[in-house]
Amino acid sequence: MSNLNKLCLAATFLLCSMSLQAQDSDLGNWFAYFGSYRVAPRWSIWVEGQHRNFNFVGDLEQAFARTALLYDLPKANSQIGLGYGYFHTAAYKETGEKTYTNENRIFQQFITRQRFGRAYLTHRYRLEERFLPSGFRARFRYFLGLNLCVNKPEMTKGTLYFSAYNELFINAKTPIFDRDRLYGGIGYAVTPTLRFETGLMYQLFETRRRPQWQVLCFQNLDLRKK
Repeated sequence: MSNLNKLCLAATFLLCSMSLQAQDSDLGNWFAYFGSYRVAPRWSIWVEGQHRNFNFVGDLEQAFARTALLYDLPKANSQIGLGYGYFHTAAYKETGEKTYTNENRIFQQFITRQRFGRAYLTHRYRLEERFLPSGFRARFRYFLGLNLCVNKPEMTKGTLYFSAYNELFINAKTPIFDRDRLYGGIGYAVTPTLRFETGLMYQLFETRRRPQWQVLCFQNLDLRKK
Protein backbone atom coordinates (compact mmCIF):
# COMPACT_ATOMS: atom_id res chain seq x y z
CA MET A 1 0.00 0.00 0.00
CA SER A 2 1.34 3.44 -0.94
CA ASN A 3 1.87 6.17 1.63
CA LEU A 4 -0.99 8.09 0.01
CA ASN A 5 -3.39 5.18 0.45
CA LYS A 6 -2.29 4.77 4.07
CA LEU A 7 -2.93 8.45 4.67
CA CYS A 8 -6.39 8.19 3.08
CA LEU A 9 -7.21 5.22 5.28
CA ALA A 10 -6.18 7.08 8.43
CA ALA A 11 -8.18 10.12 7.31
CA THR A 12 -11.26 7.95 6.79
CA PHE A 13 -11.15 6.69 10.37
CA LEU A 14 -10.58 10.23 11.64
CA LEU A 15 -13.52 11.59 9.67
CA CYS A 16 -15.77 8.82 10.98
CA SER A 17 -14.93 9.97 14.49
CA MET A 18 -15.25 13.69 13.80
CA SER A 19 -18.59 13.40 12.01
CA LEU A 20 -20.32 12.29 15.20
CA GLN A 21 -18.74 14.61 17.77
CA ALA A 22 -20.61 17.84 16.99
CA GLN A 23 -23.13 17.49 19.81
CA ASP A 24 -23.82 15.48 22.95
CA SER A 25 -25.32 12.08 22.29
CA ASP A 26 -26.30 8.85 23.99
CA LEU A 27 -23.70 7.22 21.76
CA GLY A 28 -20.46 6.75 23.66
CA ASN A 29 -17.07 6.21 22.09
CA TRP A 30 -14.11 4.00 22.91
CA PHE A 31 -10.62 4.55 21.49
CA ALA A 32 -8.36 1.53 22.06
CA TYR A 33 -4.87 0.27 21.29
CA PHE A 34 -3.93 -3.42 21.60
CA GLY A 35 -0.28 -4.42 21.23
CA SER A 36 1.37 -7.85 21.39
CA TYR A 37 5.18 -7.90 21.58
CA ARG A 38 7.05 -11.18 21.12
CA VAL A 39 10.11 -11.33 23.42
CA ALA A 40 10.98 -15.06 23.33
CA PRO A 41 9.91 -18.15 21.35
CA ARG A 42 6.97 -18.80 23.69
CA TRP A 43 6.73 -15.52 25.61
CA SER A 44 5.08 -12.24 24.68
CA ILE A 45 3.96 -9.05 26.42
CA TRP A 46 0.46 -7.64 25.98
CA VAL A 47 -0.08 -3.88 26.21
CA GLU A 48 -3.50 -2.22 26.07
CA GLY A 49 -4.73 1.33 26.51
CA GLN A 50 -8.28 2.67 26.23
CA HIS A 51 -10.02 6.03 26.50
CA ARG A 52 -13.80 5.84 26.85
CA ASN A 53 -16.30 8.69 26.65
CA PHE A 54 -19.97 9.03 27.60
CA ASN A 55 -20.52 11.13 24.48
CA PHE A 56 -18.76 10.52 21.22
CA VAL A 57 -15.88 12.77 22.27
CA GLY A 58 -15.22 14.97 25.27
CA ASP A 59 -16.90 13.47 28.35
CA LEU A 60 -14.59 10.98 30.06
CA GLU A 61 -16.18 7.75 31.26
CA GLN A 62 -13.06 5.67 31.83
CA ALA A 63 -9.36 5.57 30.96
CA PHE A 64 -7.11 2.64 31.68
CA ALA A 65 -3.89 0.81 30.90
CA ARG A 66 -3.59 -2.97 31.04
CA THR A 67 -0.64 -5.29 30.50
CA ALA A 68 0.00 -9.03 30.70
CA LEU A 69 2.71 -11.63 30.33
CA LEU A 70 1.58 -14.36 27.91
CA TYR A 71 2.94 -17.87 27.40
CA ASP A 72 2.24 -20.02 24.34
CA LEU A 73 1.19 -23.52 25.33
CA PRO A 74 2.60 -26.54 23.47
CA LYS A 75 -0.89 -27.08 22.07
CA ALA A 76 -1.18 -25.01 18.89
CA ASN A 77 -2.80 -21.56 19.08
CA SER A 78 -3.36 -21.50 22.85
CA GLN A 79 -2.01 -19.10 25.49
CA ILE A 80 -2.17 -18.52 29.20
CA GLY A 81 -1.55 -15.12 30.74
CA LEU A 82 -1.20 -13.16 33.96
CA GLY A 83 -1.86 -9.43 33.92
CA TYR A 84 -2.50 -6.18 35.73
CA GLY A 85 -4.62 -3.13 34.94
CA TYR A 86 -5.08 0.37 36.39
CA PHE A 87 -8.48 2.00 35.81
CA HIS A 88 -9.63 5.60 36.32
CA THR A 89 -13.44 5.81 36.15
CA ALA A 90 -15.80 8.81 36.10
CA ALA A 91 -19.44 8.08 36.98
CA TYR A 92 -22.45 10.36 37.20
CA LYS A 93 -24.52 10.70 40.39
CA GLU A 94 -28.28 11.22 40.28
CA THR A 95 -27.59 14.92 40.86
CA GLY A 96 -25.62 15.09 37.62
CA GLU A 97 -22.28 15.50 39.40
CA LYS A 98 -19.39 13.21 38.63
CA THR A 99 -17.54 10.95 41.05
CA TYR A 100 -14.06 9.59 40.32
CA THR A 101 -12.67 6.23 41.43
CA ASN A 102 -9.45 4.34 40.80
CA GLU A 103 -9.23 0.58 40.52
CA ASN A 104 -6.36 -1.91 40.54
CA ARG A 105 -7.08 -5.18 38.80
CA ILE A 106 -5.24 -8.50 38.50
CA PHE A 107 -6.37 -11.09 35.97
CA GLN A 108 -5.59 -14.57 34.69
CA GLN A 109 -6.69 -15.76 31.27
CA PHE A 110 -6.66 -18.61 28.77
CA ILE A 111 -6.94 -17.94 25.03
CA THR A 112 -7.42 -20.42 22.21
CA ARG A 113 -7.70 -19.64 18.50
CA GLN A 114 -9.15 -21.55 15.56
CA ARG A 115 -9.29 -21.02 11.82
CA PHE A 116 -11.92 -22.26 9.38
CA GLY A 117 -11.07 -21.07 5.88
CA ARG A 118 -11.46 -17.28 5.89
CA ALA A 119 -12.87 -17.24 9.42
CA TYR A 120 -10.68 -16.70 12.50
CA LEU A 121 -12.22 -17.54 15.90
CA THR A 122 -10.91 -16.48 19.31
CA HIS A 123 -12.08 -17.81 22.68
CA ARG A 124 -10.87 -16.01 25.79
CA TYR A 125 -11.62 -17.05 29.40
CA ARG A 126 -10.61 -14.43 31.96
CA LEU A 127 -10.82 -14.28 35.77
CA GLU A 128 -10.47 -10.83 37.33
CA GLU A 129 -9.68 -9.81 40.90
CA ARG A 130 -10.79 -6.19 41.31
CA PHE A 131 -9.57 -3.92 44.10
CA LEU A 132 -11.99 -0.98 44.39
CA PRO A 133 -12.48 1.73 47.04
CA SER A 134 -15.72 -0.08 47.99
CA GLY A 135 -13.95 -3.40 48.47
CA PHE A 136 -12.81 -6.53 46.68
CA ARG A 137 -14.78 -8.08 43.81
CA ALA A 138 -14.18 -11.03 41.50
CA ARG A 139 -15.57 -11.51 38.02
CA PHE A 140 -15.45 -14.06 35.19
CA ARG A 141 -15.49 -13.07 31.52
CA TYR A 142 -15.98 -15.17 28.39
CA PHE A 143 -15.12 -13.60 25.02
CA LEU A 144 -15.97 -15.12 21.62
CA GLY A 145 -14.60 -13.19 18.65
CA LEU A 146 -14.80 -13.66 14.87
CA ASN A 147 -12.78 -12.08 12.05
CA LEU A 148 -13.96 -12.94 8.54
CA CYS A 149 -11.68 -12.04 5.61
CA VAL A 150 -13.52 -10.44 2.67
CA ASN A 151 -11.17 -9.72 -0.23
CA LYS A 152 -8.39 -12.21 0.56
CA PRO A 153 -8.34 -15.82 1.74
CA GLU A 154 -6.28 -15.00 4.88
CA MET A 155 -5.36 -12.14 7.18
CA THR A 156 -2.43 -10.40 5.48
CA LYS A 157 -1.45 -7.01 4.08
CA GLY A 158 -4.41 -5.34 2.40
CA THR A 159 -7.09 -7.63 3.86
CA LEU A 160 -10.53 -6.15 4.44
CA TYR A 161 -12.48 -8.06 7.06
CA PHE A 162 -15.67 -8.14 9.07
CA SER A 163 -15.38 -8.41 12.85
CA ALA A 164 -17.85 -9.48 15.52
CA TYR A 165 -17.67 -10.49 19.16
CA ASN A 166 -19.74 -11.23 22.22
CA GLU A 167 -18.40 -10.99 25.77
CA LEU A 168 -20.30 -12.11 28.86
CA PHE A 169 -19.42 -10.84 32.37
CA ILE A 170 -20.40 -12.91 35.43
CA ASN A 171 -19.90 -11.70 39.02
CA ALA A 172 -18.78 -14.00 41.83
CA LYS A 173 -21.49 -12.49 44.07
CA THR A 174 -25.01 -11.18 43.55
CA PRO A 175 -25.98 -9.79 41.14
CA ILE A 176 -24.52 -12.65 39.14
CA PHE A 177 -25.11 -11.07 35.73
CA ASP A 178 -22.85 -8.04 35.30
CA ARG A 179 -23.13 -7.16 31.59
CA ASP A 180 -22.91 -8.45 28.04
CA ARG A 181 -21.16 -6.80 25.08
CA LEU A 182 -22.22 -7.41 21.49
CA TYR A 183 -20.14 -5.90 18.68
CA GLY A 184 -20.02 -5.74 14.88
CA GLY A 185 -17.55 -3.82 12.73
CA ILE A 186 -15.18 -3.69 9.78
CA GLY A 187 -11.39 -3.67 9.70
CA TYR A 188 -8.40 -3.35 7.42
CA ALA A 189 -4.91 -4.86 7.69
CA VAL A 190 -2.45 -2.11 6.72
CA THR A 191 0.45 -4.56 7.11
CA PRO A 192 0.69 -8.15 8.40
CA THR A 193 1.38 -6.68 11.86
CA LEU A 194 -0.94 -3.63 11.95
CA ARG A 195 -4.74 -3.51 11.72
CA PHE A 196 -7.36 -0.80 12.21
CA GLU A 197 -11.00 -1.49 13.00
CA THR A 198 -14.19 0.41 13.75
CA GLY A 199 -17.72 -0.63 14.63
CA LEU A 200 -20.70 -0.43 16.98
CA MET A 201 -20.90 -2.22 20.31
CA TYR A 202 -23.99 -2.54 22.52
CA GLN A 203 -23.31 -2.96 26.21
CA LEU A 204 -26.29 -4.69 27.81
CA PHE A 205 -26.94 -4.37 31.54
CA GLU A 206 -29.76 -5.89 33.59
CA THR A 207 -32.09 -2.91 33.22
CA ARG A 208 -30.54 -0.78 30.45
CA ARG A 209 -28.35 -0.80 27.38
CA ARG A 210 -25.90 1.64 25.89
CA PRO A 211 -24.32 1.91 22.40
CA GLN A 212 -20.59 2.53 22.06
CA TRP A 213 -18.73 3.36 18.85
CA GLN A 214 -15.29 1.77 18.86
CA VAL A 215 -12.12 2.87 17.03
CA LEU A 216 -9.47 0.18 17.48
CA CYS A 217 -5.81 -0.38 16.60
CA PHE A 218 -4.11 -3.80 16.76
CA GLN A 219 -0.35 -4.29 16.50
CA ASN A 220 1.81 -7.43 16.69
CA LEU A 221 5.59 -7.02 16.81
CA ASP A 222 8.50 -9.42 17.21
CA LEU A 223 11.13 -7.77 19.43
CA ARG A 224 13.63 -10.63 19.26
CA LYS A 225 16.97 -9.98 17.61
CA LYS A 226 17.15 -11.51 14.15
